[in-house]
Amino acid sequence: MAVNPRWGRRAVLRTGAAALGGAGTGWSAAVALDGSRSVGAVGAAGAPGTTDAGAPAAAIASEPELGNQTVPFHGPRQSGVATPPQAHLSLLGLDLHQADRGVLERLMRLLSDDAARLSRGLPALADTEPELAARPARLTMTFGFGPRLMTDLVPDAGGAFDALPDFGTDRLDPAWGQTDVAVQICADDPLTVAHARRMVLKDCVGLARLRWVQHGFRRARGAEPDGTTMRNVLGQVDGTVNPDQADPDFDQLVWRASEPLAGGTVMVVRRIRARMEAWDKVDRAGREAVVGRRLDNGAPLTGTREHDEPDFEATDRLGFPVIDPASHVARARSDDPAERFLRRGYNYAVPDPARPSGEDSGLVFIAYAADVGRQFVPVQRRLAELDRLNTWVTTIGSAVYAVPPGAAEGEFVGQRLLGAAPPAAEARS
Repeated sequence: MAVNPRWGRRAVLRTGAAALGGAGTGWSAAVALDGSRSVGAVGAAGAPGTTDAGAPAAAIASEPELGNQTVPFHGPRQSGVATPPQAHLSLLGLDLHQADRGVLERLMRLLSDDAARLSRGLPALADTEPELAARPARLTMTFGFGPRLMTDLVPDAGGAFDALPDFGTDRLDPAWGQTDVAVQICADDPLTVAHARRMVLKDCVGLARLRWVQHGFRRARGAEPDGTTMRNVLGQVDGTVNPDQADPDFDQLVWRASEPLAGGTVMVVRRIRARMEAWDKVDRAGREAVVGRRLDNGAPLTGTREHDEPDFEATDRLGFPVIDPASHVARARSDDPAERFLRRGYNYAVPDPARPSGEDSGLVFIAYAADVGRQFVPVQRRLAELDRLNTWVTTIGSAVYAVPPGAAEGEFVGQRLLGAAPPAAEARS
């Protein structure tokens, strides 16, 4: 069914006509329960898409290609949190032109509709490059609201979460600071990420402005076995003690149980710059002592495998601790099982001729926790007080966001949090 060309995409969505995206129209596609796309992409005119070689998209469906894999957008919780991390990240920080509930609702209606379509391998409404949507490559788009919006626009949101306190080692640049909205775009293909980012920026016209974009990367999908712990630009295995969805306390650590954020979580964003020109001068033994782990496989200095439990009481032949009490792993570790959170970090590296190394590189540290004050803040305070790694890394950006629960079909993310009426009800009013 064609959309009247006189209607803009905003008119379509605001009137509830976006409900036409359901089954039976040219915009829909089936998604298998295991998250892989089961039919070909739909082109701009509703016809099956084609591959670069001109083969019908229907033939693609049977191919086990990474680009065809999908992650469902709709559900009780947002994707992109517990989803196994994809290879590429674009994290966008947006500020509303006006801190108004109606403005936020219109923006989230647009963004949610785009995310639902793109994550299925379908073009967004009024997508001028529909062919770029055909390979979702496990695309996820995750949305968070900053403290100002939660305080001013969300009913009864008091105490939902607190802004992060100051940490003594931070050297924060306002250019990477708190924004009203965060959009985490992740996929295994950089062109998919770029296209989704472009759709977000189109949606923002007249509603919000872009403050910053933080690009990030991991190993390419398939370059190493799934589930392998990532390495950061310093060469260290990063995230060994991350909670796993199989852990009995995973939900308790990550997802909020209390209103108004029940079913959601809290996102922490920290931009951590590495002084690579100084790190290059440290020998291998020194690097391992600073971190407290072996560089080859991430094992603690008292063990042989990555997931061996560190022995902080072990001493060498001279009586010195094998793992320095001021090492990163020792300072990050806690006897309190509640002081854990889900890490979802990405490396970054951008050219910067003004820096001795020729580039600005480090970590876009993203963490999710049900209670940031209880889980994240105590760990970060210990690291700020004394961590050997602080000589080589500095946090230059910091922000925190409430991540609403997921959206059902026909809803937008944050709809229940904002107390908004469903589209059909709005259209009848």
